[in-house]
Amino acid sequence: MAPTSDFQHSSRTVCVMDASSCLGSSLVDRLLQRGYTVHAALQNHCENQSPDNILNSGNKKLKIFNSDPFDYQSIIEALKGCSGLFYTFEPPQDQSTYDEFMAEVEVRVAHNVLEACARTDTIDKVVFTSSATAVIWKGSIGIIDDPNNNKSSLSDFDERDWTDVTFCRKFKLWHAMSKTLAEKTAWALAMDREVNMVSINSGLLLSPDLSITNPYLKGAAEMYEDGVFVTVDLNFLLDAHICVFEDVSSYGRYLCFNHLINCSEDAIKLAQLLAPGSPQPPTCEQDMRMIQQRISNKKLNKLMVDFETGPHVE
Repeated sequence: MAPTSDFQHSSRTVCVMDASSCLGSSLVDRLLQRGYTVHAALQNHCENQSPDNILNSGNKKLKIFNSDPFDYQSIIEALKGCSGLFYTFEPPQDQSTYDEFMAEVEVRVAHNVLEACARTDTIDKVVFTSSATAVIWKGSIGIIDDPNNNKSSLSDFDERDWTDVTFCRKFKLWHAMSKTLAEKTAWALAMDREVNMVSINSGLLLSPDLSITNPYLKGAAEMYEDGVFVTVDLNFLLDAHICVFEDVSSYGRYLCFNHLINCSEDAIKLAQLLAPGSPQPPTCEQDMRMIQQRISNKKLNKLMVDFETGPHVE
């Protein structure tokens, strides 16, 4: 990996969109700490729904934009003068639940954002936040309603795999379907318009606002049984985003997680995090088994070996 001190873009100004999300607002903080000038594009127009760390920062290197993802021109305004974009999608406030129509929304937004990047000549790289659910769902994994599934025939998953959209429609895995279609749309446009893009396919983010209603959790039991139920801590996810942006050798997709839920103890801890105060289920000897891991993040780990977290040294 190229040393951080050798990192150069056309400017030290980047855009974070959507900066009103947990990941987005945390990225703004981390990038400011590393010496970047940050354009924080807020997709929630109500100020009381936006993070205090952004609205009340007072940092002269922070510029705030109200950027409607359906308004192409507002995206262009937020990107002006930026060498990079960190993009993450959050559902609109009036449609916070993933359903079969969310894919249309997410695809449209991804198209708008990548097209805007293609028309912004200062953009050197786009870091597109996707999900591990855009990798893992296909006929060979789902034991959903399939008693004939032979788990011993399951193959391992890495960033080269893509979720089967037809499979998602069949089992109503709307989050996985939306993330897959949106990421494929972004990649198609990036390649067609020659936009330098990398994607972070994140596991379940263990954020302070995580709850049992998180759409990533649809099919959690099947992910657990098949050794692909992965989670990621916020700090690790932030480091991964900045690493793939700063490292000139980064390319393609990166599966991002730092923990695998593959035993009953881990599953119980996560259940208690999702539903505090819920009774702890009894355990038996069979529950003590370890599920074989069937998903790999070696590509990202190799890239991050020499990554130095914390403030950037000029």
